[in-house]
Amino acid sequence: MENPPIEKNICNTIREAKNGSKRFETEAGTELTMSILAWIKKIPMGIRRKIIQIAAFGFMNMHLGNLGVGKIYTGKWKNFCAPGLNCYSCPAAAFSCPIGAMQSIAKSPKTSFSLYAVGIILAFGVVLGRAVCGFLCPFGLLQDLLGLIPLPKFRLKKIFRYLKYVVLVVFVLLLPAVVTNVVGMGKPWFCEYICPAGTLEGGLFLVLGNPALRGTIGWVFWLKIGILAAIVILCLFCTRFFCKTLCPLGAIYGLLNKISLYHLQLDKNKCVDCGKCSSVCKMDVDPSKEVRSTECILCGKCTASCPAHALKMSWKIKEKEPDMEKQV
Repeated sequence: MENPPIEKNICNTIREAKNGSKRFETEAGTELTMSILAWIKKIPMGIRRKIIQIAAFGFMNMHLGNLGVGKIYTGKWKNFCAPGLNCYSCPAAAFSCPIGAMQSIAKSPKTSFSLYAVGIILAFGVVLGRAVCGFLCPFGLLQDLLGLIPLPKFRLKKIFRYLKYVVLVVFVLLLPAVVTNVVGMGKPWFCEYICPAGTLEGGLFLVLGNPALRGTIGWVFWLKIGILAAIVILCLFCTRFFCKTLCPLGAIYGLLNKISLYHLQLDKNKCVDCGKCSSVCKMDVDPSKEVRSTECILCGKCTASCPAHALKMSWKIKEKEPDMEKQV
């Protein structure tokens, strides 16, 4: 039997009320989200970036209690890689270092974890490019803080940018594969002999917190202390010196800057060639000429300085070319 008209009307009214309630909740949620995003956009890019950097640093180094005892966290989260340069041996580190894991590809037949590390780097790089360096790298934050110290700054010649690619190929990929022991195992050359993040976050804190390790200190430790000291001093006079010249992770993300979804976009029709974007760039890039530069860490300083609003950060996969016929 069909429901009487009155019952049908009641059912329809209840159904419409439920649908209306759902629409209201969806619209309210969307409105709240848009309000939050609008509020976030009002915060200057520099402040937003620092908040993200500090949050990323804290998330990747959450085991602060281990610093005083020189103990390395070895829990299940160490099976995952952080996107930035953050030493596995740092007592506070919650994740593995992607560069350390990458070297395992060459030095060990057990490559599953290493290939996973490469996949993580490629995934972050394709989506964010070198914004990982600008927003998520703990050692990048340290260099930014050193750069804030008011000392005269100099710009490097472009040829020094290519050193990081040499470091990547020679110390991360080739030497671990070529120089091996009797059982065919290589060493993590970059981590063992160069990495300043490993010395600062791992070596120093392990030695200071664990007296038993002090008797094992040898010439390699003092070599790395010297490298760390040199890099810290150079960062005082050249902002992000390590990022520009020696970081193999930055080399990989820099190459992926060319295809990353998040990128710097330039409207050439608006650009007035004033040079302000180049003058504020801490990575020695001229955004008006190198909009997808391998050196750009997508920090946003240039977009804030552009008087013509020709530069902006974009998530667009492909920018539309200007319609020349309409311009004519």
